[in-house]
Amino acid sequence: MSITKMILFSGLFILFFSYIGYGILLWMLIKIKRIFSGPAKPLPPFTPPVALVIAAYNEAAFIRQKIENTLALNYPPGLLDIIFITDGSTDGTPDIVREYPAVRLMHEPARLGKTAALNRAMEQVTAPVVIFCDANTLLNNDAVINITRHYSDPLTGGVAGEKKVIAGNGNGAESTEGVYWKYESALKRMDAALYSVVGAAGELFSVRRELYRPVEPEVILDDFIISLRANMKGYRIAYEPGAYAMEAPSASIREEYKRKVRIAAGGFQSIIMLAPLLNIFRYGLLSFQYIGHRVLRWTLAPLSLPLALAANIVLVMQQAGSAYTILLALQVCFYAAAALGYLQALREKKVKMLYIPFYFLFMNLAVFHGFSRFIRKRQSAVWVKAERAPATQRI
Repeated sequence: MSITKMILFSGLFILFFSYIGYGILLWMLIKIKRIFSGPAKPLPPFTPPVALVIAAYNEAAFIRQKIENTLALNYPPGLLDIIFITDGSTDGTPDIVREYPAVRLMHEPARLGKTAALNRAMEQVTAPVVIFCDANTLLNNDAVINITRHYSDPLTGGVAGEKKVIAGNGNGAESTEGVYWKYESALKRMDAALYSVVGAAGELFSVRRELYRPVEPEVILDDFIISLRANMKGYRIAYEPGAYAMEAPSASIREEYKRKVRIAAGGFQSIIMLAPLLNIFRYGLLSFQYIGHRVLRWTLAPLSLPLALAANIVLVMQQAGSAYTILLALQVCFYAAAALGYLQALREKKVKMLYIPFYFLFMNLAVFHGFSRFIRKRQSAVWVKAERAPATQRI
């Protein structure tokens, strides 16, 4: 086989495995695991003291709704310590939080970023279980009680909740973002069934207090680093779909792109910081999940797109066979559908046949942009949050 053919088929295989094959393999491994271990046993109720830590920066427009939603959470009285950190906020967010004596406020005038704020808050936390969630999300009533039951297992080091993108204004960002998170949630459910979630989402995740250590201030994806460092200490991260954070979609596809670029830059940073996890002989199943679910998507999968297209064009020019002409036609149709999907997204229109290829290409282009920012050290850990669409649906 020629080098050009190897590049083409290797690229297509990596793309298939990263986005489809990994999920199929997970499903098969879980079936085999259950043959020997049987179905998972129900978790008993477990209600330890909990600290709920919420970092809020300039959230005056939403913070009352967030506080009231938090105070309504179902958990035994006296066992839930609610902490809001509003460092750097200039829009009156701290003053609004002060109106609620049932929650604790931590505020510093300087804005040093979310990571620094979390580190400072953790110095005040004494509860054995810590839950982090974003200030622009709403939690379901039983979120905390559903998370804590997992800690009845001493090998559970953390719990990942589910992110749900709720109804907004019907723009292109909502269409694509919601589909992506449904897909990601399914993968996380299978990851946890096999062994562990690999990288919790910051919208809602939890960790044992004893496993938390201060995160470096330059870290972009604090949630990802915190949860995987717990994994590296021999603990698993459970997944709890019965605990979910609801969030409005990005206000536009441009705002969603900014978010994806930041995540990609943070992904490359995380790969460097978590380099030992690439050693499958040391971490075994965890390394397999980490590489299959995360690393490939941030490295070889995006690179495979242009390489597979270029190799396919060369093979057609060399008249290697009609099969390569058909394959190139399919690739061209895919990119054309993605381009049309982009135009529809700019017009805030939803076309189901187009937004999936568009979002797939959109995510991978953001990886290239994120890599550029990472190499040039242009991505700050202090994030200018993406604008969110007004939501028309709540709990």
